[in-house]
Amino acid sequence: MPRFGVILAAAGQSSRFHDTNYKKPFAPLAGRPVWLHSAEKFTDREDVKQVVVVVAPEDRESFLESFGANLAFMGITLAEGGATRADSVRNGLEKLSDDIDVVAIHDAARPCIAPAWIDKVFATGARTGAAILAIPVVGTLKRVDANHIITETVDRTSLWEAQTPQVFSRSLLTKAFAAHADGQATDEASLIERIGHPVTVVPGSPINLKITCREDLRLAEQSLKALPAPKLGGPAHPFADGDLWR
Repeated sequence: MPRFGVILAAAGQSSRFHDTNYKKPFAPLAGRPVWLHSAEKFTDREDVKQVVVVVAPEDRESFLESFGANLAFMGITLAEGGATRADSVRNGLEKLSDDIDVVAIHDAARPCIAPAWIDKVFATGARTGAAILAIPVVGTLKRVDANHIITETVDRTSLWEAQTPQVFSRSLLTKAFAAHADGQATDEASLIERIGHPVTVVPGSPINLKITCREDLRLAEQSLKALPAPKLGGPAHPFADGDLWR
């Protein structure tokens, strides 16, 4: 059985969250911080052998003060982030124990992830070496110029919006980071694409939203209530609860 390690990315600056008290991973959601909702989805799994949460260097002290007991109780490793997301994930990767062979990267600010969706992307990532959750783009897309004038309506036929978890063979992810040591990437899948390895898309759900602004907390609270219950007797297909992405 593959041994999964999970890196929770929580080192961003939350520039669009506009809250003087909290960065988005640490904001309260249904009585607990956002990051803890995300972490619990993985620490409860038998196939996950290690969870690493990556926080910005300036947040380390306050994070340990507030959540050190949670880290100890849940067996979570702490890592410091870098200047970019890629740097932060690379730092998290270095904290994983040597026996981890498959790595999942998940946004700490994406707390509404269901076990069935994790099951599917984990299985696909372990089998193919690279897989991500994503949903089809359903809205009409417009390209605009600097004056906010529409210049083009973009064909959405083959467009999907990437989500997390993104799951990769550890050796493949390490190779991708080595090949693009100074490269910028908004997600890990783009690094894998650059070295020529195919990345499989696993259909996810809009419920698996990423908190970006404060208003998203209210949506996330309702989304937590709408999550499909875990299925007994093994993994479930992510569409098993009514094609939730439609």
